[in-house]
Amino acid sequence: MKFTLGKGLVFLLIGILVVTQLYPLIWLFLYSLKTNDEILSGKFFALPKVWQWHNYEAAYQAGHYLKYLVNSVKVTAITLILVILLSSMVAYAISRFKMRGGQVIMLIFVVGMMIPLQSTLLPLMKIFSPLHMLNTHWSLIIPYIAFQLPIAIFILSGFMRSIPTEIEESAFIDGASVYRIFRSIILPITVPPVMTVCILTFITIWNEYVMAATFISSDRLKTLPFGIYSFVSQYSVNYGNIGAFMVMGAAPVILLYFVLSNRITKGMVAGAVKG
Repeated sequence: MKFTLGKGLVFLLIGILVVTQLYPLIWLFLYSLKTNDEILSGKFFALPKVWQWHNYEAAYQAGHYLKYLVNSVKVTAITLILVILLSSMVAYAISRFKMRGGQVIMLIFVVGMMIPLQSTLLPLMKIFSPLHMLNTHWSLIIPYIAFQLPIAIFILSGFMRSIPTEIEESAFIDGASVYRIFRSIILPITVPPVMTVCILTFITIWNEYVMAATFISSDRLKTLPFGIYSFVSQYSVNYGNIGAFMVMGAAPVILLYFVLSNRITKGMVAGAVKG
């Protein structure tokens, strides 16, 4: 391939992006294997003198990693299932049914994407308190679903509009009901954008802290981000253990992304081009 200045600039830009994206992960991994003295020395690029692998053992045990991991998986799994189920049905109705006010409904969901999470904390507290829902996982799951539905509906409806209606018409002529068409035809076709919605929802919920800190006070119900505070006391902070816990907390997200990266890319491109 003939080298040109334009190609060189493109490769340079890609190289800069790769370095800026990978460096924080590499830095965090090295951070997790250092002592407090090495971390506080300010030598960010220095390798650990002695690799402190015991930081991971301490993070697992003292940070109650398994307990917080189970809580995070429970909240995330329930939210994901309900978001996919509800958003796919709503997106199908908006994109396929010729109903009055369909565009207005879609506009309402789009506006929902612009509402900041912090502005809903006090109203939700007022709603959940008389219902005795505070300090339960449902006080997290319900708001998470509400905040993730707009972007999920936006992605799925854009993709569903690109599906030829002839497929559904032929199935309808053969006697298939709307529910059968949705379950057997539409859902299998929309797997790529569904994977995109899954990873976006997963990352958002897995790392969410503000709402969890507001509505959850019981230690047995707390999610993974709270494990960091196990290494913070009144007079000292174990930064190496915190780094190890952060690596262990980020590992499921990184693993999920690499497993689904191909489907995610296809889903985002399909939603952007066909929507």
